[in-house]
Amino acid sequence: MLLRWPVRSAKFRPMMTTIYQYTRCGTCRKALKWLDGRGVTYAAHDLVGEPPDSETLRDLWQRSGRPLKAFFNTSGKSYREGGFKDRLPEMSDDEKLAALAADGKLIKRPIVDVGDKVLVGFREREYVETFG
Repeated sequence: MLLRWPVRSAKFRPMMTTIYQYTRCGTCRKALKWLDGRGVTYAAHDLVGEPPDSETLRDLWQRSGRPLKAFFNTSGKSYREGGFKDRLPEMSDDEKLAALAADGKLIKRPIVDVGDKVLVGFREREYVETFG
């Protein structure tokens, strides 16, 4: 039997859920516990050890439907020390994506990629709507 993945834009995206997370993040642990408790299969990706590149981040951002600022961990040390509160309004999207790709701790977490939908952070209502 031939299996075909649904095509979205010019890329093939398998239906496997990918969660971009940081093991020391309490919100990530909460999201993983929620997913595990419902038997959701996922591949975990370490945001800090191997931050996604700018192209991957752009794709996640565009599929999320959220503003790019939502991808910044505004309560983190990297955000504060980098002066991003003042810098973000003046930065281009390319510059923002490059900054995120350069420092995984700058990225809001977790990011859950379900193929046709991307969730940023952990809001249980969104997880229920997405995973049932």
